[in-house]
Amino acid sequence: MATEYGQGYGLGSGSGFPGDTGVRRHRLPAGLRAPFEARSWREFGYVLVGLPVGILLFTYAVTMVSLGAGLLVTFLGVPVLAAALAGCRGFGAMERARARALLGLRVDDPEPLRLKKQGAMGWMGAVLKSGASWRSLLYAVLQFPWAVFSFVVALNVWAIGWAMLTYPLWFWVFPTYAGQDGLQLYGDETHRVYLDNPFEIAVTALVGLLFTLATPWLVRALTTVDRVMVHGLLGPSRLATRVVELESDRGGVVVDTAAADLRRIERDLHDGAQARLVNLAMDLGLAKEKLREDPRAAAVMVDEAHGEVKTALQELRDLARGIHPAVLTDRGLDAALSSVASRCTVPVRVEVDLTERPASAIEGIAYFTVSELLQNISKHARATWAAVEVWRVENRLMLQVVDNGVGGAQASAGSGLAGLAERLDAVDGILVVDSPTGGPTRITAELPWRNEPVTG
Repeated sequence: MATEYGQGYGLGSGSGFPGDTGVRRHRLPAGLRAPFEARSWREFGYVLVGLPVGILLFTYAVTMVSLGAGLLVTFLGVPVLAAALAGCRGFGAMERARARALLGLRVDDPEPLRLKKQGAMGWMGAVLKSGASWRSLLYAVLQFPWAVFSFVVALNVWAIGWAMLTYPLWFWVFPTYAGQDGLQLYGDETHRVYLDNPFEIAVTALVGLLFTLATPWLVRALTTVDRVMVHGLLGPSRLATRVVELESDRGGVVVDTAAADLRRIERDLHDGAQARLVNLAMDLGLAKEKLREDPRAAAVMVDEAHGEVKTALQELRDLARGIHPAVLTDRGLDAALSSVASRCTVPVRVEVDLTERPASAIEGIAYFTVSELLQNISKHARATWAAVEVWRVENRLMLQVVDNGVGGAQASAGSGLAGLAERLDAVDGILVVDSPTGGPTRITAELPWRNEPVTG
């Protein structure tokens, strides 16, 4: 990933007075300030330093890769080529540091080498298989011609602009030491044009001013290409960046989900089975005391306690089913979703069109997604019917839950749908909510399809 930090363009610390927003206000517009700002000079320095750096990188890359390719007929070519790529990775780190210091461009390090086995052979194999190594080599080759072009254009425009702008200060050098009236604009065997009168000197300075004002923006355009190359070739690949984001999101979502599930289980146990078991213990204690005095009353109390036991067992079964239903493990999504639909307060049509079962983790997420959406329908939708459809499209598992309720559902922050969307995002899934006011509501979930790994 790449970010750019402030470069002194009006960023201040605020005076603390009312109305002070903390932004420094300049009397001159940006176009007039640019030639004198630190950012412009840092970018110009980046272009100037880029030429010797480009010569070094290009010479190293071409020499080492050519040597390694020529030695591939022997075993020596492999370590030489690996050393060439490793050196390019090192130069890439140097270039990221240079871009950070002079351009304010922060680029994350590319994905590290993945050693499948220890030793020199494992290291060489990891370097040669790493996409970051080859991108660093490509940068070393492409940066040189662009550095030459940028150096020539930026230096010439900068020199011409400042030379013409300051011409009124040094035009006297020509008649004093060169024996001519001024700077020669045109000349042939019979005719010569010199910039020597006040009007021509003023026009020259004005043109120089335009060049000077345009130079920082030209240099900025040139360094934009450098930013793109550094970010695209020396940073992490999009796949690696996405993997890091998913791992980070998954870690946070898993922790939040586990905490929420634990709170739900604790609440259900405390309000349900635990309370019934306490009442059961009290009823059995009273029945024990009345057993000798009034056996008939004791028998009635034992019968009531028996009913409490049945109710408590049913609540424990429902709680276990909410954690991970056995029917899902034994019979798959079709039977499990039909079981959930039967407990919904409105009639639900379930259609599951799958020729095979996905991985158990994906299957579990799909089950809990539909279960939570059906619970929302029971509690909030005021619907008279609902439908659940499950199918597969290439390498994606699609879920769709539709109801004819009042609509208005939103996946806003803090809502149950937002939490559900975060859970799906942790596994590279998507949740789309279409719920206009007045209904109907159509919620589509998309999950990656993964087959259950085969264990030997």
